[in-house]
Amino acid sequence: MNTQMESERLLLREIKNNDWKEIHLYASQSIVCQYQPWGPNTEEETINFVKQVIEDSKLNPRSRYMFALIEKESNRLIGACEINVRDIENQSGEIGYIIHPDYWGKGYGTEAAKKVIQFGFTTLQLHRLYATCDPQNLGSAKVLEKIGLIKEGTLREVIMLKDGWRDSCIYSILKKEWNEISHKGGQK
Repeated sequence: MNTQMESERLLLREIKNNDWKEIHLYASQSIVCQYQPWGPNTEEETINFVKQVIEDSKLNPRSRYMFALIEKESNRLIGACEINVRDIENQSGEIGYIIHPDYWGKGYGTEAAKKVIQFGFTTLQLHRLYATCDPQNLGSAKVLEKIGLIKEGTLREVIMLKDGWRDSCIYSILKKEWNEISHKGGQK
């Protein structure tokens, strides 16, 4: 399935091999991965990441959908947003997003995540979507709340980062909640 979506300012399309250079522009920055177990990436790590994403897109059944975020105005790749089907039987998936720091605070994460949530509930027919975020990552928490996810709680010392164990907040939204928001004009 070659998937492409559009929002007001973004084109969301599948990642291609030659995207690695633009992805590396943000994946190599320590500020971008400060709350992640990876990075900052070397060129080789970014190339391997892109190869893995493309390989994952060929699996059947497919569980990972990674979208390059292309700013329409500049035609630049400014980030990525993904959805992973984590439990087929229980129709559950996880979303995530990453934006080049030059584009932080401009609503691109919110815009992309809304489209990926719509894709998860309509195309993939999932029942529940969730996301995790470091409690210190206030920008990401704000995005999750803005798009309708509800904070369920905090997983204590669940992820090992370079500076030690970290907590992770978990947020979720159910399809019926998304339907209510989207009918009010808040999601679509």
